[in-house]
Amino acid sequence: MHNRSQRAAPLAVAIMLALSATTQAQDNQQGSGVKELDKIVVTGSNIPRADSETASPVQVITAAEIERTGKQTVGEYLQTLTANGQGSIPKSFGSGFASGGSGVSLRGLGAGSTLVLLNGRRLAPHGLADDGQKVFTDLSTIPTEAVQTIEVLKDGASAIYGSDAIAGVVNIILKANYQGFAARASYGISGDNDMANRKVSAIAGFGDLADGANVFFTMEVGNNDGTLMSSRRNREWIGTSDLRPWGYSVEGSPTLGGSIQSGGTVGTNSPVVNLRRNDGTYFSLPGCSAVSDIAPPDPGGGCLWDVAPWRSLVPDEKYLTLFGRATVRINDNAEFYAEVGFSEKKTRWQVQPGGVSGSWGFPGGPVNASSGPGATVLGPNHPDNPLGYAARPRYATFDIGPRVTNNKNQFQRLLFGVNGAWGEWNYDVGYLHSSTQLVGRRTGYLRYSRVREVLASDNNPLHAYWRLGDDAHLNNQAMYDYISPLIQAEATTSLDMLDFKANRTLWDLPGGPLALAVGAEYRTQKVELTPLTYTDIGDIIGLGYSAYKGSEKVGVAFAEVLAPIAESIELSAALRADSYQGGDTAVTPKVGLKWTPVEWLALRGTYGEGFRAPNAAESGDGGLAAFTTAPDPIRCPNGVPAPNGGTQADCNAPLAVITSPNPNLKPEESKSYTLGFVINPTPSTSITIDAWQIKRSNEINQESTAAAIRAGNVVRNDNNLPGIPNSGTLLAARANYVNSASSTMQGVDFDLRQEFDLDAMGKLAFDMQWSRINKFRRIEADGTTFDYAGTHGNCDITNCAGTPKNRANAGLTWSKDRWSVSAVANYIGGFENTLQQGGGCATQFADGSNAPNGCRIPSFTSVDLSGKWKVLPKLELSASLQNAFDKIAPLDPTTYGAVNYNPMHYSGAVGRYFTVGIRYEFD
Repeated sequence: MHNRSQRAAPLAVAIMLALSATTQAQDNQQGSGVKELDKIVVTGSNIPRADSETASPVQVITAAEIERTGKQTVGEYLQTLTANGQGSIPKSFGSGFASGGSGVSLRGLGAGSTLVLLNGRRLAPHGLADDGQKVFTDLSTIPTEAVQTIEVLKDGASAIYGSDAIAGVVNIILKANYQGFAARASYGISGDNDMANRKVSAIAGFGDLADGANVFFTMEVGNNDGTLMSSRRNREWIGTSDLRPWGYSVEGSPTLGGSIQSGGTVGTNSPVVNLRRNDGTYFSLPGCSAVSDIAPPDPGGGCLWDVAPWRSLVPDEKYLTLFGRATVRINDNAEFYAEVGFSEKKTRWQVQPGGVSGSWGFPGGPVNASSGPGATVLGPNHPDNPLGYAARPRYATFDIGPRVTNNKNQFQRLLFGVNGAWGEWNYDVGYLHSSTQLVGRRTGYLRYSRVREVLASDNNPLHAYWRLGDDAHLNNQAMYDYISPLIQAEATTSLDMLDFKANRTLWDLPGGPLALAVGAEYRTQKVELTPLTYTDIGDIIGLGYSAYKGSEKVGVAFAEVLAPIAESIELSAALRADSYQGGDTAVTPKVGLKWTPVEWLALRGTYGEGFRAPNAAESGDGGLAAFTTAPDPIRCPNGVPAPNGGTQADCNAPLAVITSPNPNLKPEESKSYTLGFVINPTPSTSITIDAWQIKRSNEINQESTAAAIRAGNVVRNDNNLPGIPNSGTLLAARANYVNSASSTMQGVDFDLRQEFDLDAMGKLAFDMQWSRINKFRRIEADGTTFDYAGTHGNCDITNCAGTPKNRANAGLTWSKDRWSVSAVANYIGGFENTLQQGGGCATQFADGSNAPNGCRIPSFTSVDLSGKWKVLPKLELSASLQNAFDKIAPLDPTTYGAVNYNPMHYSGAVGRYFTVGIRYEFD
């Protein structure tokens, strides 16, 4: 990290001079004439204030707003935010690096650029980095029952919170004071009579802060049944890999296995084996009718099979979360507080059987089991080889079964501190320890070296061949134990932080008291991920290496002022210095202005700078071998398959990317701007409109996959196009982490809240949030420009979910006496099925026309309904129905975050979901 102090210093001096000039015009008296501030602290500031609307846009979400959607966890709810975008991590993305985690990505800049706080303080990151690179906070550790509000700061906030707050901050605020005992139980079931969700929670507390002490404790226990893709065969493309009924070819169905393509020169994994002749063409061994009923058959002569019966749509989950807080008054001016949290979550996710060929990477380089000297072959004497010479098989290991990932993640958090008043100062000092321990175990994967042994010859420790396809029943368990062992990885993270902050008023200005906040912080964060067994030597077929280890120690000092320089003008300014071990320092300023010319109108704006320090996965010890998709400029020039061998699969080719850490990385930096207004024409009406822009530079990325392909830093199969050497199917690319690009995003947020008093008919409340992205432009180091707004890109970010220009939510709640009924509509705009503006269509129909819908992923709207009835003063019944109109998610064959649907449209894959609940307050 380099020093930014010189750049920030002029701004800091200007702020101080402006404040000095203002204060010199005032009576420098401190004492009885100074006005006291109401103690309301809004996310994005350390200064208590009387008005909750600051210069920065903050969305405040209540527990009731979460409950009315029927969402069972904080993570599920935050996925529906209109400001959430590309790069978020849903629980349904179990095949990703961060399987079992849940993360939010404000502005589509990735989960690593959104800072998540719990009660205003950081948490230890999830043990598995997203994409093997982006360290993020797992939202599934948060107890929903304890949530009081969630505040979403839609503005850069490094000047307040430090690293990672480039896109904004999500501050989850838990209850601080509770008396009594209440228990809640709920049960959910899908319209297909699966995905049962059982949840029990309780909260108990005693004592009142007004009397000097309060202690409360919450507990949540849940058990969620997963389901397979095949359970949704009634939902068109959701429950199948075969997209031919909707106009696609076999090659255009990316997860349909077993085919033989490109005139026989490309064979995919088949449950009965596609075997390669010496002339370079594949043929299928017999027995397909016993394992597949897909019709019509493969025109290339392969044995087609569907991943749906093997692949999870939703994972199995079991979880326990605990949270407790104690507050004790020490004297009239101080109180002691302590918080303790614990969660344990177990998830199970499965995908289709693997193969015996492919490509992957490890620290020693790429491994090519598809061609060349490392190819997996059936020996000439193998009983399932009719050719009589060594031949390459493409085999789907039905006899081994699905590849299963079981993760167990534990999270701990301990906080204690003292806050109070000392003279004119209000202070808060605390110590935080937070940690995670994750163990991931996998079955169904194959050891490369042993597979080669038992397929090439019976001269191996078992003195036997591994029999395939029709003859797999001849294998014994010892064979499977030998080639498919249990593998596992372990991840640990920890965060230790000591912080101090204080605020006070100084003297009166024309609009109120000048307020000052100062503080300091010291934190140590450590992360470590061990590689999955045998991946450090490249010996697990199709599974790349991922490991990292590192730590950071940071000393922090910050200051903030709030200056009402006139009755209608409020100026805010903040400055923060983060000094990392080794002498590197980042200094980040922020200024804000709020002008209220009339009581019902306020204009506001901010400018801030931010940064994200390289994390251990990017700059520490370790490395990454991941998978992505990219167009092959040789086999699919200009988005059109090359004649004499190119296929549609080459236009969105899956390949391994082997990436190494870089200790010389610079931090990502950002400049953010907001400009908007707040209108309150009546006491029951609130309207906010805020335009925003974020420019992020020195972005830490893998070297561009496209650039690596153009430079020839790739591994290819040997099925070359006629007359074109080194033009075989893409298998792998080599890259490093580099500061390679800058991105600029621009958009507008709109928020409307309106309440109606219906007299005897009760009350009606309406709210609407709308976010529009006008620009998402990325400029590579070589000057190449990509525009992603309204397209399926940026696919370098998790799950390739796309960047729709519009997202909106609207809610309507009617309440009267003991009843309330709510409806919430969630809208996600459509976007072009191109990887960037002006690019070719990512997928085509079998007839060569752009797909789907003329190269467009349609918009998706779902409606959630809920109701509550207070049967007795202490007894409440509730019910909710998600996706009430049973809308089906649009077909999206481009994303790799789900199969044939976009992960943003998850509720449309599941269908209707019913939940009933009961809550009782005990005496």
